Amino acid sequence: MQSKFWPDQIIRLIEQLGISHPIIQAPMAGGPSTPELVAAVSNAGGLGSIGAGYLSPEQIEAGIRKVKELTKRPFSVNLFIPEISNTVEPDDKVLKKLEEFSIELGVGPPEVPGPPKYTFEDQLAVILDNDVPVFSFTFGVPEERLMKKLLERGIAVIGTATCVEEGVLLQEAGCTAIVAQGSEAGGHRGTFQATAGTPMIGGLALVPQLVDEVRIPVIASGGIMDGRGIVASLSLGASAVQMGTAFLSCVEAAVPGPWLDSLLSSKDTSTVLTNAFSGKYARGIKNRFIEEMSSLENEIPHYPLQNSLSRPLRNAAKEKGDRDFMSLWAGQGVAMSRKCTAKELIDMLVSESCDVLERLLVP
Repeated sequence: MQSKFWPDQIIRLIEQLGISHPIIQAPMAGGPSTPELVAAVSNAGGLGSIGAGYLSPEQIEAGIRKVKELTKRPFSVNLFIPEISNTVEPDDKVLKKLEEFSIELGVGPPEVPGPPKYTFEDQLAVILDNDVPVFSFTFGVPEERLMKKLLERGIAVIGTATCVEEGVLLQEAGCTAIVAQGSEAGGHRGTFQATAGTPMIGGLALVPQLVDEVRIPVIASGGIMDGRGIVASLSLGASAVQMGTAFLSCVEAAVPGPWLDSLLSSKDTSTVLTNAFSGKYARGIKNRFIEEMSSLENEIPHYPLQNSLSRPLRNAAKEKGDRDFMSLWAGQGVAMSRKCTAKELIDMLVSESCDVLERLLVP
């Protein structure tokens, strides 16, 4: 992309992050964001992101080391702000349905998980100790003392907001930038646990409202798949874009065959919001698990309990290649997915953005 077209706020953010293009690969936890994908995005001038929310401190450190072997460019590591489930015991109807699926897949019945083996602070310590240039997070705001540690190390800190109120809280906490996650986005909603309901504001509405209310850069996210989406987002006042679904079909991403096939064969109507897999609303491609669990939507235990209860099913489905029980996360732009390398995708996105800008701005 030609910097002559960029407003000052875009230039400031890419200089602060040390990247060449205002393109961030979303931190897709659960496997897709391999070190190879992260490094390839960063090497191509974007910001690659490790989705480390489900990883142990040891796994996070190994991932950071691998990325550093593959690139000398900046990258990000993303974690989940801890949440407390409001559910004491799972509903019997939900357990019964999960047991039926477990028998079908040949796995043991769902069990209520024990206490976690590591904490958010344990995970964050690895980031602080390994000179990670950018830290991002979702589902809330880190404690003030932890934010202070990050900022004192000179780490750029990026939070996720699904409404203006959350964005203002992120600014007050000292964030470097804010991801404005529109309702079009694939995967989990980044809504804070303390936020009433689950905001479903589209990116076209959310980005300019958030830009008007905060002084720090806003990063547009949700449904952005090509240069047209990038230019549209920047025209709304965003300083960069964050793209997840677009990178899922890159060859470096660790996406099982059935998930990849679903990405490449989806239509604009293929995705739905569901709480069936984790107890937290997320957007993914419709399958049997989502459809059969939809009648229990109000009984499903809150995140993270449901996430733990369904994990054996999801893992077994992944091993068996059974799309009916996999969490096929994807955003509303999934029908525009392209199978290519991460570098090829970045190059196409840059070229497309330049073409759009020239058509709009050059007589």
